[in-house]
Amino acid sequence: MKRIVPLLGLCGVLAFAPRPAQGADWKMDPAGSKLEFIAIFEKTAAPGEFREFDARLRFDPDKPAGSRLDVTVKVTSAEMNVADVNKEIRGKDWFDYAAFPQAEFRSTDLRRIEGNRYVARGTLLLKGVKQPVEVPFSWTASAGGAVMEGELTVKRGAFGIGTGEWAETNVIGADVKVKFKVKLRKAG
Repeated sequence: MKRIVPLLGLCGVLAFAPRPAQGADWKMDPAGSKLEFIAIFEKTAAPGEFREFDARLRFDPDKPAGSRLDVTVKVTSAEMNVADVNKEIRGKDWFDYAAFPQAEFRSTDLRRIEGNRYVARGTLLLKGVKQPVEVPFSWTASAGGAVMEGELTVKRGAFGIGTGEWAETNVIGADVKVKFKVKLRKAG
């Protein structure tokens, strides 16, 4: 019995101990969100977009430590506005829709850079390949929610995108710019 009393006292103290701050949970508003990519074909921008994606975020812009960002992209929703190109990117040399219909970005390391600029360091899973990626973004709060905007450059070859006859980078560039605008509202 003598051992139980101190243990109960410790439990009582721990129950009232301050817990690490947690950010708010945010859900994406698809109507105000966009995920674009820009490849280079014969030295000319070849834009496209993923029409279906989702972002979920636990984030406090004043205390980003402990935040989490989860993004899921339906790769099969890629659209480049040219029927032949849309057909080509479905195949094994490009996105391989049949084997890899989804891409994911996960981060538990979000940090403030300066002002309203942040970076999410995480892992991008694309076409079965996981690579570390840093995603810089700005955060703009509004009365009804917030907007995350940013862009990054991805090396397509690092993920096996554009293999076979498309592996060379003289016709289709090695770098693909990814731009996003994600409109968020507090969940719950």
